[in-house]
This record gives sequence, C-alpha cells and structure tokens, in this order.
Amino acid sequence: MEKRNVQRCSGTTRRRRWWGLRRRWRMLGLFEINQEHEFYSFTCLMKEGLHAALQTSIDTPGPDELSAEHYKSEQTQVHKDYEMQTFAGLVFSSLRYSLDINEEEYKRSLSSDSCYLQFMSNSKSKADFFLTNDKRFFLKTQNKQEVKFLLSNLMAYMDHLEKYPHSLLVRFLGLHSIQVPNETKKYFIVMQSVFYPDERIDTRYDIKGCEVGRWTDPESTGSPVKILKDNNFEGKHIILDQKSSWLVDQVEIDTAFLRSLNVLDYSILLAHQPLHKDELDGKHSFSNLIVRTEKSMAQDSPTEEDHPTISLLGGDSFRLASDTIDSGPDHVQDIGEHSGHSIHCQEINLPSGNSTDAELHEFHAHHRRLLPNFKNSVHVIDGPELRYFVGIVDIFTVYGLKKRLENLWKSVRFPGRAFSTVSPATYSQRFCRSQGKSLDR
Repeated sequence: MEKRNVQRCSGTTRRRRWWGLRRRWRMLGLFEINQEHEFYSFTCLMKEGLHAALQTSIDTPGPDELSAEHYKSEQTQVHKDYEMQTFAGLVFSSLRYSLDINEEEYKRSLSSDSCYLQFMSNSKSKADFFLTNDKRFFLKTQNKQEVKFLLSNLMAYMDHLEKYPHSLLVRFLGLHSIQVPNETKKYFIVMQSVFYPDERIDTRYDIKGCEVGRWTDPESTGSPVKILKDNNFEGKHIILDQKSSWLVDQVEIDTAFLRSLNVLDYSILLAHQPLHKDELDGKHSFSNLIVRTEKSMAQDSPTEEDHPTISLLGGDSFRLASDTIDSGPDHVQDIGEHSGHSIHCQEINLPSGNSTDAELHEFHAHHRRLLPNFKNSVHVIDGPELRYFVGIVDIFTVYGLKKRLENLWKSVRFPGRAFSTVSPATYSQRFCRSQGKSLDR
C-alpha cells in the first residue's frame, strides 16, 4: 500500500512538472503542436522526412572536399503521401560537422516523438517558426525566392564561415522542401537556435540600428513573447570588458560580407542571463581554459600541426586561443592569469624558421576568440557578470527595385529619421555604429 502511494505521488509530481513546463512555454510564446494543432500534420511530415534524409546522410559518409556539384545537388525521397527534397545536403552536413553537431544527435532532435513547438512573437515576418522539443534547433518556412538566394550564395556563406569560424552569422544547418500532391510546395530551413539553452533568459531584443517602428510595448497584450527592439534598448549597454573590441570587429566583418551580398534589414538577436557563482568561478579555472582553447581551435577542424601550441611545464600542451595572442610573436598574455598559472613566451612551442609570423598572422586573420565550453558556443559571449546570446539573423532581404522604391517613399514619409530600408552600404555602417554604441567600454 505504501509503495503504491509513493508511485501515485511520483506520477502526480511528474504531471505537475509537465503542466508547469507547458504553462511556462505558453508564457514564452511556445505552443506544443499536438494533434489538435493546425500544423500537426505538416510537422509530422517534416519529422518523418528529416529522419529518412538524415539517416541517408549518416549511412553515406561525405567526401573529404566539397565540389561545386555538391552545392547544386538536390536529393528527392518519395514517401507514401509526399516527397521530401534536400538541397546541398553534403554542404550542410559538413557545416554541422564543423560545429561539432553529431549527426545521430541532430537526427534525434529533429525527428523525436515529442511534439515540435510553435514559436509566436510580435515579429512582422509571414513565415512560420518551429522549435524542436529540446529547443536546440529552429525551423522556419521560406519562400522560393529566399531559397534561391541562399543556394546561389551558399558557397560564399561557407567560405566566410571557414575564414571566420567564430562569426556571429546564424548557422543554417539544412534546407528542405515538402511536396504534398495538389498542394503548394513548402520550403523550410533548419538553423541553430541563437537562444539555446534559454531556461534563464527573460528578455530578448531584435536590434537593427534604426528608430522608425522599433519600439515594442512590454506591457501590451497579444503575442506571448515580447521581442523588444532598438528603442527599448536605449540607455542599456552590453558589458564585455576585453571582449568588446572583438565583438565590434566581428560585427564589422560580418556586415561587410552581407553588404557584398547586397542585403539589408538583418538584425542582431540579443539576450542575456546572470552568471551563477559556480559559472563565474569555473570559467577561469585552468582546466576550463584548456577545454575552451581546444574548442575554440576545433571550429576550423585543423590538424594538430597546423597551429601553434602552448607547452606547459608539466609536459602537457594545448593549442593557442585568440585571447592569448597579442599583436605578434614577441608577446603572449598569460592564459592562466585568473588561475594562478603563468605561461611565458619561452614555453610556446612554435614552428621554427620564418613561418612563425605567417602562422600568427593567419591566426589573427581568422579572428578567433576564446569560446565558452557550451554547445551553442559561437552565439554565447560571457561578460564579467552576464552571459550574452548574440547572433545576426534575417539575411535574405535583397536591395532590389521594391526596396529602392520603399526607400524613396520612406524618405518622404520620415524625413531626417533612421528607418530600415536604406542601401546596404548605409545599413551596414549604421548597424555597426549602433552596436558600437551599445557596448560599455
């Protein structure tokens, strides 16, 4: 009898936790896509199709190097009631590999028996947004024009991420379509969620660097999730200390790339959460610094001999992180400054000869930083007291005829004011200036 009562209490506790979680999701604008939901059938097709497509990827190892044909590839799998198409599958698979995303883990997350979550916000986008149940991956419907734009610029996008592996650009992990007979083909993209994990995030911002239409009433009713905007962020700052200059430079690098694609209207997604005491203490521990250094260098999937290493007095070694290198080979900051360990120049094991300057120059050219020991590390930057989630998103708006006409109309409608529809050059300059102002340096 006593055992039965304990089991009942345990079951009741689990149900209460589950309902509590569901209530919290609703407060965050996340709605479980169950059998009564309008998108239930569609998300079931997505999960089944993704499971089959990713299993094929797992069973067929990719090549050592990507060719131009891989960027043009389209693979169609026929299912009972629909067709699933995968675009440039090997290209996106290689990107997932560079991010240390295990294919089996990726497949489990996207094809889990647990329901997807619908994400609803005050965004003006007409797209539908979904999250995997673990909230690690974001799925977004795309129109045909956006898909063509991404595929035509995919090689440039991959080249940029290879050169700058710690770029703030959102990571696109897969591109697919579903065709049900007698229905319009639906395209969707899979992305790494910028706000993962989000358990302690309570405020989110979408910042473009302009003022017109860039205010959200935090007290308004309607959309459960409030994505606050530029005017809401007025007077607030991002506090990163020595990482501030890295962030400014990386934003400039990324926006220069977007300017070369003739796009505008992109945003920085920003959120933060307090660092707990154990996180504050742990991030400066010597063992943590070693793990973070290895993680920071692994983004490029380099070989051991490709980069300089730091040899410790005990004989161990680990690769050099960007935070530890100053402007040249004659000066190296102490990576153990917070842990009591000191690493001096003579302890650095660098290749002999004239290659030292070249290798250090190449290292700086990739503009790396010391990544946190985190699954979503490229979008996470730790400040002295806060952990920031940062990513550049919405990069599909091309400055074509429609946007040029919108620019003329807004110039008349809002004379002297900063609005979003401007030339890519003006947009990127203003965007960088806005991010620079937001930093407390």
